[in-house]
Amino acid sequence: MSENKLESDIIAVLQTVYDPEIPVSIYDLGLIYDINIKQNNNVDILMTLTTPHCPVAEILPKQIEDAVKKIEEVGRVKVEITWEPPWTQEMMTEAAKLELGLM
Repeated sequence: MSENKLESDIIAVLQTVYDPEIPVSIYDLGLIYDINIKQNNNVDILMTLTTPHCPVAEILPKQIEDAVKKIEEVGRVKVEITWEPPWTQEMMTEAAKLELGLM
């Protein structure tokens, strides 16, 4: 499987993981900063949360890891949270902004 196809599959899976407080996927919210596909199809995901006090900060990375691991071609998955740059509404996709009535 090509890296571009695998990245597309990972993005598709991330679009099925939702922030429990906002009816939009974590990908469309702009919470995923980087998807790095490494040797042996190991995947490192760099993400943020809408706020440092997010009530799902402990469980959301594990949910993401479990979802991406379901892709047969994926090896190890590591999800890391960063606060730089801080998340803003401008990071959301246009579809997410429309869904939330921000456009």
